[in-house]
Amino acid sequence: MTFFFVRRGGRSTRITRVLLTGGTVAGPVYVVAALAQGLTRPGFDLLHHDVSLLSNGDLGWIQIANFLVTGLLVIAGAAGMRQVRQGNPGGTWGPALIGVFGLGLIGAGVFVADPMNGFPPGTPAGMPATLSWHSGLHLLCAAVGFLSLIAACLVSGRRFFALRQWAWGAYSVATGVIFFAAFAGVATGSAQALIVIGFWIGVVLAFAWISVIAVRLMAGMPVARS
Repeated sequence: MTFFFVRRGGRSTRITRVLLTGGTVAGPVYVVAALAQGLTRPGFDLLHHDVSLLSNGDLGWIQIANFLVTGLLVIAGAAGMRQVRQGNPGGTWGPALIGVFGLGLIGAGVFVADPMNGFPPGTPAGMPATLSWHSGLHLLCAAVGFLSLIAACLVSGRRFFALRQWAWGAYSVATGVIFFAAFAGVATGSAQALIVIGFWIGVVLAFAWISVIAVRLMAGMPVARS
């Protein structure tokens, strides 16, 4: 069976490729920018601090921009997937859920998390006594986005299994399950190294899944002709 359906027409194909490229680079952009900040921002500990805390302080605009740019790239990738997969089972819900994940990233950038756990330097250790309204919305956007991405993995896995593409189905479902476990761990608010590292692994795997799916779709598209 074919992997997907592709619209014909040179201009449409080129636009779809551009959109899918956005989905391909979204993960690398986010991870590289976050790691670069985590390794260079004074007082930030990659083993104990959540990436969202980087939105605070004088250089917080960098992580805010990272959330916004990555979110837009994910939405572009979702739009490209929608164009490629339309008319096929899972061609609506899978890309739509990935798009919601992109919106969640944008929301996480707009609504900044509260300082906590000693970051930025000078912040008391532990969780704040009360959460600000913008921190509450940050958590809500993140939760909706993460759960949507998990659902996208499971929807895509079901579609691949229906097409008897067992390896792709298992890969998608495994990514969703691992990311769910990582999200459940960090949702406890724990700053333990094992929890934070697990979440880093989950994020990298989830973004890698989006990139791989986008590349796989592009690989099967016809070459655009003028």
